[in-house]
Amino acid sequence: MRQVKQIHGYTLRNGIDQTKILIEKLLEIPNLHYAHKVLHHSPKPTLFLYNKLIQAYSSHPQHQHQCFSLYSQMLLHSFLPNQHTFNFLFSACTSLSSPSLGQMLHTHFIKSGFEPDLFAATALLDMYTKVGTLELARKLFDQMPVRGVPTWNAMMAGHARFGDMDVALELFRLMPSRNVVSWTTMISGYSRSKKYGEALGLFLRMEQEKGMMPNAVTLASIFPAFANLGALEIGQRVEAYARKNGFFKNLYVSNAVLEMYAKCGKIDVAWKVFNEIGSLRNLCSWNSMIMGLAVHGECCKTLKLYDQMLGEGTSPDDVTFVGLLLACTHGGMVEKGRHIFKSMTTSFNIIPKLEHYGCMVDLLGRAGQLREAYEVIQRMPMKPDSVIWGALLGACSFHDNVELAEIAAESLFALEPWNPGNYVILSNIYASAGQWDGVAKLRKVMKGSKITKSAGHSFIEEGGQLHKFIVEDRSHPESNEIFALLDGVYEMIKLNRSAFECHLDLDLSNYS
Repeated sequence: MRQVKQIHGYTLRNGIDQTKILIEKLLEIPNLHYAHKVLHHSPKPTLFLYNKLIQAYSSHPQHQHQCFSLYSQMLLHSFLPNQHTFNFLFSACTSLSSPSLGQMLHTHFIKSGFEPDLFAATALLDMYTKVGTLELARKLFDQMPVRGVPTWNAMMAGHARFGDMDVALELFRLMPSRNVVSWTTMISGYSRSKKYGEALGLFLRMEQEKGMMPNAVTLASIFPAFANLGALEIGQRVEAYARKNGFFKNLYVSNAVLEMYAKCGKIDVAWKVFNEIGSLRNLCSWNSMIMGLAVHGECCKTLKLYDQMLGEGTSPDDVTFVGLLLACTHGGMVEKGRHIFKSMTTSFNIIPKLEHYGCMVDLLGRAGQLREAYEVIQRMPMKPDSVIWGALLGACSFHDNVELAEIAAESLFALEPWNPGNYVILSNIYASAGQWDGVAKLRKVMKGSKITKSAGHSFIEEGGQLHKFIVEDRSHPESNEIFALLDGVYEMIKLNRSAFECHLDLDLSNYS
């Protein structure tokens, strides 16, 4: 920087115009503010230099608003923008999430007499999808005479971002050709929408595609599916691939692996991954480990890790406190839970969300402090959802409190009238209290409303595939063979049991 200032001073003293060299040097450092001042005082600015500085500003999120002041300055100095100018501005507008600004730029682009080439049209489409104007993006997409793979990817990502995975899948199927970004867009979209089965299915299909290798973004997107489906066997295989190809060094990937092991109950392996990440750990790493410990009942270790996190200078967020309150719930530490909940606002200025109130209701309810749990619900600044009332109803079931159970159940019936579980729990509470008229009334309501209990299902992982089934399920293409094998196992058990009983009778006869 000192050398650049010396050159600048020399040019000013000697009347030499070295604006281009100075700005390029300043952008390498980078010192955008100084570069902007040099351009502003230049006797002969050029469109190339304006574009260079606009491009630099568009690459720095904290300075992207400066792109538009430079653009205005350009127009005031009678410089006509070219397609490069607009491409950089579209990129800046995307990050600023301003639909009105985007439409204004689009209008300027058309009025400047440009016919959108493939690159510019894709940049414009991508901007519209990211600022939330999906209809304008789709209109532009449908009007494009030629579309490249990035164009399809941008449109597909727009639908996926808004959770419209059916339309995204339709676009994916219509694509003339696909690259790794196409597959990753769909996989991450399904993961964000919590459609983990679909994400896993698509990932397994991607692995079968010739020459299609998952990248770091693909892996960071698919590991949450492994975690939530409990597909540990496939997850371990993909982890080996990530390590072999150097992707484990990517913090997003290593955090996703950590979360997978923590959610699948492999706490010892999660610890190893957590320690392996080491000094690169971010808040996500701490939260995954805290949540994993909390969910699996390691309450003391959870609180100890939280103290370590604070000691190393990492501040908690709202996710951290969900984990801490879950740990207190599982450990029955009511007073500690109260203290942690209060510290959210007093020590860290974090406003409790619905999840935190739900944890407090669950904590108090499990401890038998039902009245206080109900008071927490009444004092909440937001409307309680089915999870909140469900926690109270569950606690009432455990502690046989009919009065509060009826209040919780009535709210649940209004929120989710289709859910038979709430009727069953309240019916069981009535039965435990000997209130058989209440049981009969609920059965009549369920029958009249045609509310039936849906069949539960299970998953089993076999041969790198995840299979879903229910009781007596015959939907599997090899169900006949499966049931024949089960019948064979059952017959073997019966024969072994008969042989064991005969052997036992013979042994006992020796003592008669």
